Amino acid sequence: MAKKTVATLGKGGAKDFTKVIKMVKSPKSGSYSFSEEVVPKDAVKDYLAKN
Repeated sequence: MAKKTVATLGKGGAKDFTKVIKMVKSPKSGSYSFSEEVVPKDAVKDYLAKN
């Protein structure tokens, strides 16, 4: 039988967090990469405005 995957944010207040994916340009090569982070809903605009 397959194991069940348990989400780490599944307990207590998971709705207060948002996964933010931001595209970041490398200054050295000029290529783009994606930065993923789980932040509180209140801090999403601050995270996207940073850098």
